[in-house]
Amino acid sequence: MPDAPAVASSGADLVVVLNCGSSSIKFAVYDSGVDPLPRTALWNGKVQGIGGPAPDFGESGVAPFAVALDAGQPYRSALALIRDRILARLAGRRVGVVAHRVVHGGSRYSEPVRVDASVLEDLRGFIPLAPLHQPFALEAVAILLREYPRLPQVACFDTGFHHTLPKVEQILPLPYDAWERGLRRYGFHGLSYAYMATILPERHGDIARGRTVVAHLGSGASLCAMQDLRSVATTMGFSALDGLMMGTRTGALDPGALLYLMEIEKLGLDEVGQLLYHRSGLLGVSGISSEPRVIVRHEDDEGEAGERARIALALYVRRIVREIGALAAVLGGLDLLVFTAGVGEHNAFIRERVCRDLAFLGVALDDAANAAHAALISTGGSRVRVGVEATNEEWIAALQARSAIMPA
Repeated sequence: MPDAPAVASSGADLVVVLNCGSSSIKFAVYDSGVDPLPRTALWNGKVQGIGGPAPDFGESGVAPFAVALDAGQPYRSALALIRDRILARLAGRRVGVVAHRVVHGGSRYSEPVRVDASVLEDLRGFIPLAPLHQPFALEAVAILLREYPRLPQVACFDTGFHHTLPKVEQILPLPYDAWERGLRRYGFHGLSYAYMATILPERHGDIARGRTVVAHLGSGASLCAMQDLRSVATTMGFSALDGLMMGTRTGALDPGALLYLMEIEKLGLDEVGQLLYHRSGLLGVSGISSEPRVIVRHEDDEGEAGERARIALALYVRRIVREIGALAAVLGGLDLLVFTAGVGEHNAFIRERVCRDLAFLGVALDDAANAAHAALISTGGSRVRVGVEATNEEWIAALQARSAIMPA
């Protein structure tokens, strides 16, 4: 086993960001000795396929290659691999803090927080609200707390950006004591939206401070309405199941349908959870894939396969359009619409279909710019400016972690 990373009590010069999912761990390393913090990582990489038959590892300058993980503890093994690769590239530099993307901070944590055993136990209480992500981020925190107790770790929350939501947007139409117990709309993808709040004024000027909707469309998906670069409404709510239709998740669903599944079809809680998180959305409707670029290749298929591909994409687009319309109503109009994340950044045909159906708002798309994934894809005559922007959640997490342990 290699020695633990060198730890500086102050003036630390490297920040390691970990983004842990159920089958992958992404990492990025930033040079915090430079001010302002560079937006490009010194290097990054990921282990993917954790728990599967063929995991692999790749990083900057190194093509992905197969790795052997401990079958009994694959997650711990993957984290150890990342640790060893980082140590091998330190070249005398020091790791000062590890930043973790943590999906849920509940009603208690709206700002980045240094994690100790007590905070870790609090965050475990939010696992039922984000079961696809929360357990894995916290497992990484726990491992590092045991192995390197002097190494500062900071939790950076996806819910944090939405603490500016007005109460009327947070409260759920349940008995009021549900609010008092913490059942409320939290919002997610906050690190992505925080980056948008930084980059959009640089890209679009003062228009970004007006009535803006950002569409974070990836395997998970949500929308955020911003005014003066602050979250004022969002589509995800109490859990990461709310709002838009996603790759394998339902999005907003009539609760009566759940009651029917449980009361009439006798599905248990575990079965319902699997259905809502893993077997629904684009995958469930199409029966083909959770990825729009795969499904679109089957739209012209004959018979049921083609019909299901067409309706899956039509429903996916309809739900986005419906929710953008709702947020535009909350904002009192729309000045700027921005697409980000995997689908938003790379799927021109999804952007085209969404913008086509938003023509009533004055959206006019430049087809050539859209096909080229340009930063500005609306025409000069469009009443709504439409952009495409790569997100940078890791940089936001690095920035937040550095501020948390080295306050100004």
